[in-house]
Amino acid sequence: MKIGELSKATGTNIETVRYYERIGLLPAPDRTAANYRSYGEPHRARLAFVRHSRELGFTIQEVRSLLDLSDHPDRDCMEADRIATSHLVQVEAKIAQLEALRDELARIVGRCRGGVAADCRVIEALGNHAMCDTGH
Repeated sequence: MKIGELSKATGTNIETVRYYERIGLLPAPDRTAANYRSYGEPHRARLAFVRHSRELGFTIQEVRSLLDLSDHPDRDCMEADRIATSHLVQVEAKIAQLEALRDELARIVGRCRGGVAADCRVIEALGNHAMCDTGH
């Protein structure tokens, strides 16, 4: 299949496919006599793996490590578990940060009483951030 077909089959932008080739996540395809890239099922499967991994938030380096494990099915999978567990811890920390952000924004928005900017409680709360951190 041509790059456009691979792109469509995996929902991946053509430039992203080329980028993954450049950085070695996707092996270079064979070329046709007309010098078009010619991708096969292994390319589609690998690109789908990369895309799903990236959608889950794994870094390029983590994806590279996971692909390396996938390429060596006889290796112990503890490294894959370590990578996924570490990523889960990071996701949980981000969720906690987002919940704190939501709570702070809800508090700020709840203070708004309308009126002019000079009397705006939202502007005041943002300007007094240091005081909010100390509980004052």
